[in-house]
Amino acid sequence: MVIDPQGPILVEGPVELVLDDGTLARSDRFMVALCTCGRSRAYPWCDTSHRRRERVAPSEDRSLA
Repeated sequence: MVIDPQGPILVEGPVELVLDDGTLARSDRFMVALCTCGRSRAYPWCDTSHRRRERVAPSEDRSLA
């Protein structure tokens, strides 16, 4: 598993996920990108929607202040 702080979580496939509502999501791909931004229209799979959001440098992040 590879976690990109400004992108998806990459997991070696195949993958089976149980979502909050109990449904099963499956992918047979050799590498799967899981959405962490919540913007994907293909959730739980990443559709690169995170690339459209404004990125803030860690030193400029004021949400923790």
